[in-house]
Amino acid sequence: MAVRTPDPEPDGEDDDLSQFSELPADASNPAWLSEFELAEARRRLPMLYVEAIPVRTDGTGQVTELGILLRSTPLGEMTRTIVSGRVRFGETVRDALFRHIENDLGPMAFPLLPPQPLPFTVAEYFPLPGVSAYHDDRQHAVSLAFVVPVTGTCEPRQDALEVTWFSPEEAASDAVAAEMEGGRGTLIRNALASLGLLR
Repeated sequence: MAVRTPDPEPDGEDDDLSQFSELPADASNPAWLSEFELAEARRRLPMLYVEAIPVRTDGTGQVTELGILLRSTPLGEMTRTIVSGRVRFGETVRDALFRHIENDLGPMAFPLLPPQPLPFTVAEYFPLPGVSAYHDDRQHAVSLAFVVPVTGTCEPRQDALEVTWFSPEEAASDAVAAEMEGGRGTLIRNALASLGLLR
């Protein structure tokens, strides 16, 4: 099964070469890579990503639910993943987070991003399994991972079929981890540990 760091975007800068064809590079947007340029960059450089685990909180700020995306692979297999995407040249991490949350969860998700977001961990994805807990068969990617409260309505977009809300206990389960792609079950557990919710 091909495991990808999912981040297709509606404006045409698609990062998943196996599912979509990328439009030619646009001179007005130098951060928009052609298919060839992206493949060449992946062959030579680690790619920088942001990943977000959307959460709902109660009135005291305690996390009550985690949102995990359900999607179908090109082979028709159902997997779970989280909000994820590349950081563009000249884009702040905060802006990249906001853009990918809106792309994956819709414009009414209303994420609560601090002025200077800090990741709960840095995940390193390698094309060869076993180098780290995370795997992406296309590339070496370095991902800054965040927990992001959302207050609005989440309507999945892109290739996601739905957002499933899990309690912290459910999200930490082996059953959910087995459905997560690229080792993201470990990422979910690390997020819960950073929140003091891993029992």
